[in-house]
Amino acid sequence: METISSETLLPVTALQGTTANTLFQVITLIWEGIKSAIVVPLLRGAVYICLTMSLMLLIERVYMGIVIGLVKLFKRKPEKRYKWEPMEDDIELGSSVYPMVLVQIPMYNEKEVYQLSIGAACGLSWPSDRIIIQVLDDSTDPIVKELVEKECERWASKGINIKYEIRDNRNGYKAGALKEGLKRSYVKLCDYVVIFDADFQPEPDFLRRTVPFLIHNPKIALVQARWKFVNANECLMTRMQEMSLDYHFTVEQEVGSSTYAFFGFNGTAGVWRIAALNEAGGWKDRTTVEDMDLAVRASLKGWKFLYLGNIQVKNELPSTLKAFRYQQHRWSCGPANLFRKMVVEIITNNRVTTWKKVHVIYSFFFVRKVVAHINTFIFYCLVLPATVVVQDVEVPKWGYVYIPAIITLLNSVGTPRSFHLLVYWILFENVMAMHRTKGTIIGLLEASRVNEWIVTEKLGDATKPKSTDLRTPLIATPRLRIGERVLMWELGVGMYLLLCGVYDVFFGKNQFYIFLFLQAITFFIVGFGYVGTYVPS
Repeated sequence: METISSETLLPVTALQGTTANTLFQVITLIWEGIKSAIVVPLLRGAVYICLTMSLMLLIERVYMGIVIGLVKLFKRKPEKRYKWEPMEDDIELGSSVYPMVLVQIPMYNEKEVYQLSIGAACGLSWPSDRIIIQVLDDSTDPIVKELVEKECERWASKGINIKYEIRDNRNGYKAGALKEGLKRSYVKLCDYVVIFDADFQPEPDFLRRTVPFLIHNPKIALVQARWKFVNANECLMTRMQEMSLDYHFTVEQEVGSSTYAFFGFNGTAGVWRIAALNEAGGWKDRTTVEDMDLAVRASLKGWKFLYLGNIQVKNELPSTLKAFRYQQHRWSCGPANLFRKMVVEIITNNRVTTWKKVHVIYSFFFVRKVVAHINTFIFYCLVLPATVVVQDVEVPKWGYVYIPAIITLLNSVGTPRSFHLLVYWILFENVMAMHRTKGTIIGLLEASRVNEWIVTEKLGDATKPKSTDLRTPLIATPRLRIGERVLMWELGVGMYLLLCGVYDVFFGKNQFYIFLFLQAITFFIVGFGYVGTYVPS
């Protein structure tokens, strides 16, 4: 009798197919259970939270747009809101009619730009016996130190009252240097202090246009000028930075100055009343945004701030991706950490109005320094792509089209010449929002790197061909160090967006794949380091 095997009745391939189908069905059931019980509720909650934050940002942008429109319509120039008279020489009193001004220039290994800032400060139009230039050199490179000291000696030989100050440590970084500088005995003679970072080059009439506001308006503590970027056209990344910062100065600073007489001090290109600075408690190094810290404390003492958008001070944008990322970490981590430290102090303060407290806590800190960063990355780079895969959760069209479109158009008013770059600006900002979100969370939680301070690299003429060889290329040697070039977080998010985009092409219904592919490509470009300039060591 012929033996009938199991293989004859049920081939092996059929058995394998049945097993594979069963396994697939089991996995599908498990995923459906997890999705309905956990994923969908969590994702739907994330969508609601992100839409709420988007509405907060929209209301804030529209409000600032209305204020700016009214300021322009009614021509509320600073000269109309505050008393201002030009400085004039007095035949009898001579230069004594001019107040004593201290100009502080903090430096740290600024080999490429130290001559620019020192030369510009020494060229300020002000009586030589009524101004002191103070160079605060924290350089650790002995060659740079020697160069800066010799530059100071060169200007001193021309009759400029310039002081070269060093210290034996870098405690407190920039805040520590500025604080030590104010302890010098000759500073007691000064009424006002001007601060210029090492790459800032003020025009000769800077003091004559700013100091009179402080002289004739005793309640003003700070006069802030605008930044003008000398290397905005250096690369696409600097153009993106210009668009963001122009909005900050054109809208945010102007609105703060025109409404509550409060805004964040930009750390440079500003004139402080020394009495107000001292009353506020002086410089503190508890965060990496010592300038904002001082501004908030001075405002809580009742002092007013004035922003002058018509006075522009030339400076340099970071043109390397590494420098820009470090800067953005500091600029996002510091404000979030300061918010954590000062929120109770602001609430309990009794020297300012309730509306000003609300403005500082809600508008200045929470919406602009926390919500703006977190929502940009979480919503557009994580939550929205996730709804492509989890189609049980829908995002209303007004949330992913109308609100971002309106916000983007309002942001574009700062730099009309770059309107054609809006699409890439959005994509690039979404990438950088990842670093800002990380920095914000670190600041709020006071986690590691919360007090990390890395000086933003200034290149000066380092990226320009030297006169001895006009053929020198910008990228002189290839980048061989993979660790410096490949950024894994950017590549990881880019791959996530790419996969979501592919899924949307075959199974989606909202046609998000166009945005997802463009955003993924931008993450890949940044992740492989093809953004900004590169200067070989």
